[in-house]
Amino acid sequence: MTDIIEIIIVNAILFIVGFVMTKKYLVYRKWERSFVISLVINIIWFFLNTILIYILLLNFSDQLFFKVIPCALNLIAAIAISWSIFKQDLLDSLKYFSSIQVVLLVIWLFLSAIQGLFSILMITEDADLNIIKLQFLAAFIFLLGLSVFLVYWGDKVQLIKFRRTFAFSSISPAILVLLYLFIYNPKSFENDVFLYTITSLIIAIVSIKLIKQIFYKTIKFQELRDLTVHEKGKTLLEVRDLHIHYPLFKGVLKRQVGAIKAVNGVSFSVRTGETVGLVGESGCGKTTIAKSILGLIEKTSGGILFKGDPVPQEYPSDLRQKIQMVFQDPDASLNPRMKIVDIIGEPLKNLLGITNTAEIRKYVLRLLDKVSLKREHLDRYAHEFSGGQKQRIVIARALACNPDLIILDEPTSALDVSVQAQILNLLKDLQAEFGYGFLFITHNLAVVNHIADRVAVMYLGKFVEIGSTEQVFNNLSHPYSIALFTSRSEIDPNDQEIKYVIKGEIPSPLNPPSGCAFNPRCSSDARTKECEIEMPHEIKIEEGHSIWCVNPPRSLDKSV
Repeated sequence: MTDIIEIIIVNAILFIVGFVMTKKYLVYRKWERSFVISLVINIIWFFLNTILIYILLLNFSDQLFFKVIPCALNLIAAIAISWSIFKQDLLDSLKYFSSIQVVLLVIWLFLSAIQGLFSILMITEDADLNIIKLQFLAAFIFLLGLSVFLVYWGDKVQLIKFRRTFAFSSISPAILVLLYLFIYNPKSFENDVFLYTITSLIIAIVSIKLIKQIFYKTIKFQELRDLTVHEKGKTLLEVRDLHIHYPLFKGVLKRQVGAIKAVNGVSFSVRTGETVGLVGESGCGKTTIAKSILGLIEKTSGGILFKGDPVPQEYPSDLRQKIQMVFQDPDASLNPRMKIVDIIGEPLKNLLGITNTAEIRKYVLRLLDKVSLKREHLDRYAHEFSGGQKQRIVIARALACNPDLIILDEPTSALDVSVQAQILNLLKDLQAEFGYGFLFITHNLAVVNHIADRVAVMYLGKFVEIGSTEQVFNNLSHPYSIALFTSRSEIDPNDQEIKYVIKGEIPSPLNPPSGCAFNPRCSSDARTKECEIEMPHEIKIEEGHSIWCVNPPRSLDKSV
């Protein structure tokens, strides 16, 4: 009866571990009904293990061979379930469920070893045996500590996706060997403790080296490309009818009661050598678009294409290399504990797999030269630089992998006017030299006028006007664009009067107004009752210049 209880307890632990591992992997692979698949497979594992172990181990012997038999049958059952019932790929099922079964087998061996250790490690009256136990504990701690160090030693280890599985599978062989050498012959451990420790250490080094190489094969590294000049005028990025909604849940059952429509159907493109400016009030969805392009948030619907190919939600490393971002606050995006050479060199390690220190320093120095920083800045920390220098460092990091497209999220908002001019001129010079495409997000209209080739004006998740910089600034046509551009503040000692203030508050994206979202705040003479009912449609003002409105304005002062 005691044996049955022990078997059930051990298999219950294996059931929990197997269920968690299976569900985590299936969610990662985005299999449908991941919870149900994990539950069904592990329930079958549990019953097969319990029955087969009871029959085999109680009627034959406690040998590893008879533990492998249930594992093999469990593996066949798991693959059959996932392949025949859930219609999953056979090779994918075999690859993962075989690895998960090996992990469960190792856990089983650990549990068996720990069970034996409890009875052996109890303090007894035999002083010699107690000394042997202390020797084993010292050898065990030494081997475990050194194995953990060897497992996590190396720059490429951080690129492995399943690091815990990697560490567990690397350490297990040596630890299990030492455990079983002590359990099955504890009294001989005193004379052979040095030999046993060295043997286990050699096994640890070999297994860690071997498993590291296997896991390194799963890392996809890109080639180091020099800063090359891109052919201008080619389409880099296309965004088609992009929708991004954040669902709102309420109650214990987490029932969805609504959704915040952060982005509600926008389309635009960015070409090489071109800067597209996104402007609008805070909260209109500019940064949300940028995060969706970068794969940081999931889009609800619509398409994002890079060089004609759809951008997958699971962002590949080669695409991460080609699309980079410069964040608004350089202080928040620079690690205060890392030197500048490490900050700029991090993309080279993570995306390109370069671990040679001399090669990284050489390449980082060239990048610093491109952003007008010097050799002595290599080994300084972020707090030792001014605001403009920090932003230059962030730009250098974005250039590290020679991207095609750079997204700039208000990169000059925290800088003074003179530094803003330096950063903007730097960006223009880099674009003129290398042909980068820029998506420039800002609320500063003067900055947009200086750097952008085309401008898109956003309001409450939608575009209201888009066109070239000259068209938008010289021929404002949408009531919101006119109100936004007219209400900007300017430093003029002779004219300090506030020319225009947009009335009312920005509506909530959770419950936007019916019809045109801008109609409660619109002061256009073309505003009618239709604006409260009908949705805005695209109105072409001229070639390349469009607005989204219900009724185009008839007579408005368009001077800015």
